[in-house]
Amino acid sequence: MAQLLLASSADDATLSRLYMQLKISHLTRYEYDREVQLRPHLLYLRPREYALLQVNQFAFKFLPKAEVAWMRDDFDNLPASAQFSETASTLEIRSECTVTTTDTQPFDFLVRDYATTFPFVYEPLHKFNLSIYLTPPEIAIQSALRRWLDARFTARPKETVAWLFALNQVICRNLTYRRRDEPGIQTALETITLGSGSCRDYAVLLIECARTLGIAARFVSGYMFDRASNGTAAGSMHAWTEVFLPGAGWIGMDPTHGIFCQNAYVPVAHAVVAESVNPIQGSFFSGTPAVAKLMSDVRVHQMP
Repeated sequence: MAQLLLASSADDATLSRLYMQLKISHLTRYEYDREVQLRPHLLYLRPREYALLQVNQFAFKFLPKAEVAWMRDDFDNLPASAQFSETASTLEIRSECTVTTTDTQPFDFLVRDYATTFPFVYEPLHKFNLSIYLTPPEIAIQSALRRWLDARFTARPKETVAWLFALNQVICRNLTYRRRDEPGIQTALETITLGSGSCRDYAVLLIECARTLGIAARFVSGYMFDRASNGTAAGSMHAWTEVFLPGAGWIGMDPTHGIFCQNAYVPVAHAVVAESVNPIQGSFFSGTPAVAKLMSDVRVHQMP
């Protein structure tokens, strides 16, 4: 009630700062060295709507033309299925959307009393519902991750949120970011061995660490607004992690930047396994071997 009274008494200038409108343009182009038959493609490109994010407009453009059907997958994401009838030497998928995000403080949530300090054990109903997000990696991988954390995660706060923040920081500070345009995701072991990775590799490592230590976690693919460039620099989709805290629900954590997620983050899809929500999933057929070249361009900027 106190928060509602505060909002109702705020002036218009204050209220206008509670919301941010973003325009997202995403172009993907595949160029083949010959005509190919395009198979159906599954596209995880439309942002997920929820209380703090509203999709105002969304549209696709295809070359060659495609028939689009929407579906809900097993995690309640909203991918589009694109069917192509023409052969082509170029496949171009362009999506454009505008969204409104709500500005909230990253730590503006309440955790149930039994989970305010770490470690804690999920209550039976949560444990049942979250079982797939709690499944730890293989024993050997758990052991390797524990050793890696023991050498770096030495100061572990007792308070759960502070503990999670510290864990996020450990991954951010002990890895070197490396953009990887090639397909595929490194395993957690590969990432700690190499000491580097892309955002999707950081997210997978945080997920495996969290599950090893008893926290439910899932992979998230989406967009991030970079205030420094305001969409002027070409980018790519972003990836981060969500963890489940009793009383607070799913909370976004970005290990690439070492922060909790806020309104600059626009989630598109989430899943237990990162590969499930690759943004563009599809194939082609050619009677003779064909070589494909990929180009991608993502721009996210704030609208006035």
